[in-house]
This record gives sequence, C-alpha cells and structure tokens, in this order.
Amino acid sequence: MAERLTIADVASYPRPGMDAPGMVGFTPDSSAVNWLQAEDGGLVRSLWRIDVRTGERSVVAGPGADAPMSREEELLRERTRTRELGVSAYAWALDSEAPVLMIPGPVVRVSVDGEALRELAGSEGAITPTLSPDGTQLSFVRGGELFLMPIDESSEARQLTSGAEDGLTHGLADYIAQEEFGLLRGHWWSEDGRIAYLEADERHIAPYPIVHQGGDGVDVETHRYPFSGDENPRVSLRLIDVDSGEDRELPLPDEDGYLVRVAWWPSAGGGQRLVAQWVDREQKRLRLLAFDDATSTTLIDELQEPWVNVADDARGLTDGTFLWSSEASGFRHLSLHAGDGELVRSLTEGDWMVDGVIGLDEDAGWVYFNSTRGSALERRVERVSLAGGAIETLSEPGGLHGASLSKDGKWLAMLSSSLGSPPSISLVATDGSARRTLYQSEVSAGGLGLAPPELRTFTAADGTTLYGALYRPEGDGPSPLLVAVYGGPHAQTVLDAWGLTVDLRAQYLAQQGFLVVKLDNRGMAGRGLEFEAHLHRQMGTIEVDDQAAAVEQLVSEGLVDAERVGVYGWSYGGYMTVMSMLRRPDMFKVGVSGAPVSDWDGYDTGYTERYMGTPQNNAEGYREGSLLTHAEKLDGQLLLIHGGVDENVHFRHTARLITALTAADRDYDLLMFPEERHMPRDQAGLEYQERRVARYFERHLKGGG
Repeated sequence: MAERLTIADVASYPRPGMDAPGMVGFTPDSSAVNWLQAEDGGLVRSLWRIDVRTGERSVVAGPGADAPMSREEELLRERTRTRELGVSAYAWALDSEAPVLMIPGPVVRVSVDGEALRELAGSEGAITPTLSPDGTQLSFVRGGELFLMPIDESSEARQLTSGAEDGLTHGLADYIAQEEFGLLRGHWWSEDGRIAYLEADERHIAPYPIVHQGGDGVDVETHRYPFSGDENPRVSLRLIDVDSGEDRELPLPDEDGYLVRVAWWPSAGGGQRLVAQWVDREQKRLRLLAFDDATSTTLIDELQEPWVNVADDARGLTDGTFLWSSEASGFRHLSLHAGDGELVRSLTEGDWMVDGVIGLDEDAGWVYFNSTRGSALERRVERVSLAGGAIETLSEPGGLHGASLSKDGKWLAMLSSSLGSPPSISLVATDGSARRTLYQSEVSAGGLGLAPPELRTFTAADGTTLYGALYRPEGDGPSPLLVAVYGGPHAQTVLDAWGLTVDLRAQYLAQQGFLVVKLDNRGMAGRGLEFEAHLHRQMGTIEVDDQAAAVEQLVSEGLVDAERVGVYGWSYGGYMTVMSMLRRPDMFKVGVSGAPVSDWDGYDTGYTERYMGTPQNNAEGYREGSLLTHAEKLDGQLLLIHGGVDENVHFRHTARLITALTAADRDYDLLMFPEERHMPRDQAGLEYQERRVARYFERHLKGGG
C-alpha cells in the first residue's frame, strides 16, 4: 500500500498515468506512429516516432529553444486548455512527394524527407503556422496579417494581406470562434495554391481591459469581448491566390451569425471546392455552404431545437459525395450525401450517439467513429461501411477508447483507459489480423493506494436515470459529504475512465474522511440532445434539483450526515457551487467556488445565447439564473477563488458577486490569484489553493483547525 496522498500530490500535473502520449497520429506513408510525450513523464514533451513494422522508437524532435511565450501563444494555450510545454504540435504536408514535417514554436522548425530539423529564419512569432499541401510553403499570422514563406534555405516571409489594426485581423479566428466553437485556425490551403482566410472585425466591440496587478510593472491587456446580447464580431471569408495576389470576399448569409467550420473538399469534376458551416445568431439553424467563384450554394440547411451543437464529423469524398452528422433524431448519427446535399443513405441510427468521426478509408469504403452504443459511460471505436450495413466494434469491452487511422486504412493507433487501467496505446490492424501494445503505463490504482470510484445511478425528480461516481472514505458512515460539481452543457464527468480514478482532490478528500460524489445532471453531455435540452433557457435550476436529489438519496441510504454537506467546482462548477448554496441553503452548508459566472449577462454571446437566448428575449431566465438575484439567501460558508487575469470568466464576475453579498450583509471568504487566468498553472499557487480548500472543508464541516 502506497503512502496517503499529500497536498503536493493533489496539486501536481500530469496526474499519475496521465502522462500518456498525446496527438497520436501516423506518418504520411503509414509506416510509423508519431506522438508527443515527455521523456521524464513530466509536461515538457518531445516528438517521437514508432516504427509500425519493428516497433523501434526514436525522438524526432526535442523541446527546442526556450523562449518567452508571446501573449497570442499564451491565450491560444488557454483556448485549448493546454498545460504541456516543449513540442506542443506538429503537422505533415498532406500531398508532398517527400515527407515534410513542421513543428511550431518560437521559431518554426521543418524537416524535409527525414533530414535534420532546421529553423526557418523569418518565422519568429508565427501564429497558427500551416504547411501548404505540397509542403513547399508555410503560411502564418503575425501582427494580425497573413504571411507566406518558402521552406527552402533562402526563406523570406512575404506579407499577403494588409490593413490590420487593433480589432481587425486577417487569417485568425476571433475569440468566440476559438473558445465556443473550437475553430482554432483562421486560414486554409487548397491544393492549387489558394488560401481561404478569415477577416475578423471587432473594432465596434468595446475593448475590455484586464490589468495585471501582481507584477512589478504595469501591464494592461485589452480584449474585444462580446457580452451576451451585444454585438458580435463581423467575420468575412476571403480567398487569395498566393501567386497572383488576387483577393476577394466570398458571400456569406446576410444575417448575424457564426462561421464555425471551413474546409476544402474534393470536387466530383476534379480539383477542390471550398465549403463552410454557418450557424445563425440564435444557433437553431445550421447551413453547409459550397462556394464557386462569387456564388455560394446551400448543401445542407438544418433547423434544430433547442439549439445546434457544432461537430467535426463532415468529410468530403473524392467522388464528390460527403459524410455528414446530425442530431435531428435527438442523437448524433452519420449519413452519406450526394454532392448537391441530397441524402444518399443513413449510416447509423439508434438511441445512442456518434461521438466523433475518427477517419475515412475510401478505398475500402469504411468510416471509423467513436460511439456510446455500449453505454453512455463508455466510448467504443467502431466502423460502418459507406455502403451501409452492420456496425463493427473494434475496441475491447468497457472503458474509453479513441483512435487515429493510418492514411492507408490498415492500422489504428488506439488509446484506451478505464477506471482500473491507466491509458495505453495499441496498434490494431483494421482487418483484425494483429494487435500489439505500443505504450503501457507502469502505474496502477493499487500501487498508488487509490480505490477507483464506484459508478452508480441516481434518479431525477422526473424519473430520469442519472449517473454518479462515489469516492468512499474508510468506515461505514454516515460521513460528511462533498459534491464535486460541474453541471454544465458540453461536458461529461462520470465515465469509465482512468481520469476519474486519478482525480486526486476527490481521492485526497475521501482519505480525509469525506464521502465525495460526482453526478452528471440533466443538461450535461454524452446522452443526446434531449438530455442536454433540460436546461434550455433556465440555467441554474434543473441542475441544482438533480444534485440535491442525489444528496437526498445518499442521506436516505445512511451514507451521509445531512447536516454536513459541502460542494465545490470550477467555472460552470463554480457557478453551480454558489447557486446550490443559494437555492438549497438547507442542504449545502459549505462551498468552494472557483471562477464562477455570477450573471450570464457578463458572459460571451456564443456560449450563453446557445442555451439561454439573449437578456432581451429571456429576461426572466437571466434574472433567475443570476447569483446576484439570490445573494441574500446565502446562509453557509463560501470561499470564492478567482484569477485576476482570467480572460474567459472575468474577475468582474466575482467582484459583482462580492458587491451583492456585501449589500445583503452575507459573509464570504476570498482567495485571489492576481496573475492567474482561467486555468491556474503556477505550482506554488496550486499547492496553496489545494491546502486552503482542504482546510476550509475540514474547518467548517468537521470542526477541524
């Protein structure tokens, strides 16, 4: 039995067993697997190559030169919730005669045909660098403008666009596109030397200042942050020919909305066509547009209630048909469409969901995908023929499985984990003829002294089955209870996954004598649109009801002391922590709330309006869903934690809550980290935070010092 967990353990990253390789993929010729992994099990990663035939391993690229991170890079890491350092990404040219590898960094590094990596002089400060399909050129953004440079030894960057200024950029996605729709790039190459790119105009959006108060110098950054109900960025889609310089705007719908996906697809007559996905401001209508010169054609036009969830499943095929996914049935499923958008056939159906397309093997006629067909608590790797027919399961039973598909369609690099097994990677032949382990963590739950949480069900007031996870303390109870809550849409916290076992805060608190429960309430992800839709226009209501129902069931079973119930969470979970204490002060006596949204009128358009509408058309929902409305109901012990330079949930949210609590004469405690953003990173600060959290619950739920 290992020693009991310490606060230092709780604050450390990566979690035990979670140092598994990331960004797993194949070389263009399918002869090797690539992945990012730290050689010492830490956070500073290198790029590795694993030969498919021999299993031989080698480091292709180390971390590279250590250089200060630009503000743009820092913020992009926030969008992707990235903690890892060193080699953070890599890319291969898609259609080059010799393999061309590109590694972003303070200076972009390239390797042609296996040569040693070399730095591209003139690529300093490149944001979202992208290789041309033939691998001869590199595009990137710097200073809000799009640049181009050859990758040969005489490289020199050429500026393609002009006119950028504060609030106007070329080749970059705006904040809403990045944060709320996952559109992290802002320019896309065609095979014939054209680049589609975004022009994002935010000049009409008032700059929101964020002041760095914790440093020796004065530093003020400004963000064009569109608050719910206010104006959005004005985004144009443009097309430039890199040889001639011809640059023109492409027609988008004449309405307020969001450009959420852009791609080049094969055209039936040869060449490529540009396609894009557009969602209207209400996020109830999704259109797939195809562009031809100065015109656009609508291939798909979907109306979806209560909202559209944007996916990454669409793929163009070389015969001009395309793969599409939709939640029209209430569960996301795949279909094949003709080049004009007409349905050819449905490929999947049922009361389960496709949870992402892995890849296409056109030659053999297979589409590979993840699914919840076995259980909402699991993820399978499966495939179905493009001609229709039975679904084949390629992963082992139970747990979470994901995969990357080789270009030749013969191999899957399959990443698997479960509550009892840390992440492993297997090389799996798609025809079932071979399977061997490429990576296996040496840690185990028993060796760490950890018991995997117990998965169980609860019942909502309307009879809906809810899934939860219990971390049990020693002894029979009743025990003090801590609810570890998130509660918001587009997230699933209860799964048969190793990450649940190495939630070290929950494990540490269980070792201190608390029963800890996680519950996926109605409104969360993983169970289809109908399950998510319960919170439509009423955030902060149905979620609290479900969390309270789980607590009542645990009390009725004799596991929990009803007078000693606490709750903690971050972001939406921070909001849920406070709202639970305000709506059910009789139940939730102590809370630790990290980075809470205090009023949805202070959060962004793309996220908030999807679920709540606008403050103008749902005034009552916003009023009832605001912590400020209910501040006078606080009757327990509340610790608020927030980063001073959080650019996602601004510290203003906590400041407004403090003002409301002060006006209502309600006590609170505050822990502020002046130089932290939405995801705390400082190791000393993380340890201090975890120490304060543990002490807070010990003092107020158990009477400790």
